[in-house]
Amino acid sequence: MIASVIQPPATAPTQGPKLRDIHLPPEPSWWPPAPGWWVLALLLLVLLLAGVWFWQRQRRVVRQRAQVLAELDRLMLQHQHDSDQAALASGLHQLLRRVARRHDALATQQRGEAWRQTLARVPVDALTLDLLLALDQAIYRPQLSFDHAAAAAAVRKWLQLALKPRTWKPARMERGHV
Repeated sequence: MIASVIQPPATAPTQGPKLRDIHLPPEPSWWPPAPGWWVLALLLLVLLLAGVWFWQRQRRVVRQRAQVLAELDRLMLQHQHDSDQAALASGLHQLLRRVARRHDALATQQRGEAWRQTLARVPVDALTLDLLLALDQAIYRPQLSFDHAAAAAAVRKWLQLALKPRTWKPARMERGHV
């Protein structure tokens, strides 16, 4: 037989302490953040600073390129105004020397084959290189007439490539110099 379960009467007093509801701990505070958030914030700050630095550097490079090419345009405009071949040749030659000096400190002192090698470090064709070298001779011959349009185009082509530092070929080391 089934044993019958004895149930206490409904009016019987409950025995034992009166229990309260479950107490949950307080929500975690949002401050200070966990160490992973500090690392992420530091990484974002470093990336932001690097981005600002690269942006400013790029802006400075673009501004320098624009200034050099604007000077070339100014020289050509001056030549159209006064038709002075010697002043144009001298101005173009000085512009080449100043830009070449950025990559080779000795560029202002080089002559002949050394100057040719410095100009050849920028990958331009042989005709452009010959036109640039003709400027070196034109500045010393006052009555020499040269094709100023072709010379200016060659200078512009060389400058556009030379103003990008990655286009420069490394300098060849001469024998005896380390």
